[in-house]
Amino acid sequence: MSLSKRIPMFVLRLLALGASVSATLIMLTSHDTAQVFNIKFEAKYSNSPTFKYFVLINAIASGYTFILMFFPSKSSYGHLILVLDLIMGLLLDSSVSACIAIGQLGKKGNNHAGWLPICGQVPKFCDHITGALVSGFVAAIIYFFILLYSIYNLFTLKA
Repeated sequence: MSLSKRIPMFVLRLLALGASVSATLIMLTSHDTAQVFNIKFEAKYSNSPTFKYFVLINAIASGYTFILMFFPSKSSYGHLILVLDLIMGLLLDSSVSACIAIGQLGKKGNNHAGWLPICGQVPKFCDHITGALVSGFVAAIIYFFILLYSIYNLFTLKA
């Protein structure tokens, strides 16, 4: 792959790395405490399996992206990297989607199930979750562009 085709891919991977690392760190630092009726409770990311999944997938995406930034571009593993990029994009999409569902539940509650919203009591926690979700969504979008660029390069090399 020529230098003119490697630079955009490097920049896209660098942006994806920044977004996924940011999402991981913001989610890891999300915690807040509240006191309701003299009962103190703590909201943190580790209380929800969905948020743990989000952190795990973003950490894996960060490591994968970091490794690929130093991977030789003239390798014969282009098809494998394309498939792994697709899988990473799908995993990022699934983790963001799951967290948006739980975040919506935390923000609005569910009257039918009797679940009350918690963001009024722990706004700092909800703000961190929102920031992590935005960063994770940006990482997923960048991975979409990585996929498009990789597919474009694959077809232009064969033509």
